[in-house]
Amino acid sequence: MTNATLTLVRNDPPLAAAAIVAVVGLATIAGFFFFQYVVGLSPCPLCLEQRNAYYVSVPLAALLWLGAGHGAQRKVLLLGFLAIAVAMLWNTGLSIYHAGIEWKWWPGPQECTGPMNNVGAANDLLKQLNNFSPIRCDEAQWRFLGLSLAGWDVLVSLGLAIVAAWGARASLARAK
Repeated sequence: MTNATLTLVRNDPPLAAAAIVAVVGLATIAGFFFFQYVVGLSPCPLCLEQRNAYYVSVPLAALLWLGAGHGAQRKVLLLGFLAIAVAMLWNTGLSIYHAGIEWKWWPGPQECTGPMNNVGAANDLLKQLNNFSPIRCDEAQWRFLGLSLAGWDVLVSLGLAIVAAWGARASLARAK
């Protein structure tokens, strides 16, 4: 870390926390779009659901970054950081669930892990086809150092939740 970075972290932790969440979150969004559109890995339904936390948290973190730099009330910052922490903790749980499905520790949702059974009438077949994803949630398409993208998302989401909690704590300390 540079001296300027250390000074920012020491002098204004909410500003630093918002910047970290915004930058790392944006890099994560760029990463999953890279894997989808450049590498050609199609996301499964759970992968798409895991993106939602980033779509909420990154713009909110950018607003907190702007607000922290321009004197926003610390209570507003506190609530924003708490919202990010909750979203990222939820995403951590969802990512653990998804990684566990890939490791076959537990079954996943029927629409992306199971076969189509009991087709019955043609109408039922059409309903099942509409609710079925050909991209399987229980097969990791890519691994690095033994972790799938869902596994890496566990680490990133948990890290961002911790940073957001740090920003909330710092905002609370300054609000008093």
